Amino acid sequence: MRLVPLWALLSSGCAPVLLIGGWTVAARLEGPAYDPATQTISVLAAYGSAGFWVMSGALFALGICHLMTAWGLRPASFAGRVALGGGGVAAVVVALVPPPTSGGSLRHGSVAVVGFALLAVWPVLAAVRGGAPPWGLRPAPSIAATVLMVVSALWFLIEMQQEDGAIGVAERLVTAMQSLWPFVVVASCVRRPLGDRL
Repeated sequence: MRLVPLWALLSSGCAPVLLIGGWTVAARLEGPAYDPATQTISVLAAYGSAGFWVMSGALFALGICHLMTAWGLRPASFAGRVALGGGGVAAVVVALVPPPTSGGSLRHGSVAVVGFALLAVWPVLAAVRGGAPPWGLRPAPSIAATVLMVVSALWFLIEMQQEDGAIGVAERLVTAMQSLWPFVVVASCVRRPLGDRL
């Protein structure tokens, strides 16, 4: 037997594929008017954009993947599972309240900030202290993952203040890390049989 069900490996593995695939396809549909270096992913999910359904669908599916992964990641601390699941709920809500084609949206932005925060702190909250937990749930890698996500999120905030900042690059970095880390954690748990006690 394994610490986590194999379907959690599938759900966590699909998350980065759906996110990165979604923004890639939506950007192609949008055409040359969209600049992925200086424009956010939310632009692709805005009402009226050519890639609206693709990006919104990818965000919705990403949220479901995070919820399923949180459910299956039994060896993780409960607080971390709740934070990961909360990040999944935030992704679903972001998909359901897309921004307008021009200007900002307080609802969309607020939910996105909550999602960023939950997905940044979930690794450190999920860490298991004591015993010999799987690598992805050990304190040192968990703290490192959270620090990297927080630093990249701060970079994203700094780029938002710039006139022609690389906001798209910064956002893609933090969201890619946040979507990939659950897979890393689950993979480390799948490799360890249930007989290896925590």
